Amino acid sequence: MASTKEGDVNDAAIDRENHRWVEDLTTPGARKEVASRDLFAVLLRVARSEARRRAPVLRLSGPELDDLACQAAADALVAITERLDRFRGDARFTTWACKFVIFNVASKMNRHYWWRHESPYEQEDWSRTPARFDAGPEDEVQAREFAEAVAAAVDQSLSDRQRRVFVANVLNGMPIDALADELGSTHNALYKVLFDARKKLRAALVASGHLTESTIA
Repeated sequence: MASTKEGDVNDAAIDRENHRWVEDLTTPGARKEVASRDLFAVLLRVARSEARRRAPVLRLSGPELDDLACQAAADALVAITERLDRFRGDARFTTWACKFVIFNVASKMNRHYWWRHESPYEQEDWSRTPARFDAGPEDEVQAREFAEAVAAAVDQSLSDRQRRVFVANVLNGMPIDALADELGSTHNALYKVLFDARKKLRAALVASGHLTESTIA
């Protein structure tokens, strides 16, 4: 019984804290400014920690790494304040908020990787197609034939834009957010282009006998 009461007290405290965050961030003036500053400090700590955790992969350090963390925290703060009506109170407000900054750090680091990448994102190495397409055969000869079939289907079935997005994202593994920056587009627009491109390619590969309906399912 004691543990139940203790849990109720903790839940009530979290509810009050959550309510305070939302109310402060939606009240114009000094109250909102203070809350925004406090939340930014929380987000920045998390951003720096997440950035340091990921830094060895990209060999980032010093001011460059800290600048990335600061940008991620600032962008997260904007996103959070624009989505306060979506917070349902199922967890601590700060836990919910920190998901935004972790996502932003990952997104910015993906972009940073591609900006520094030596290979152009348009480069077409069709030998990697079987693994990228999630349906390639294991036999070397069959894999080569499959790659050639995909390359032919891309040439014959896709528009120039669909080809560009497919090659960058599926073949070369370029993240959608980095590609959106490169092409001056949006995530949703590129997802639609990619969906249509995959649909066309799978239909072409089924027609040529390189994929089956059961493989697609």
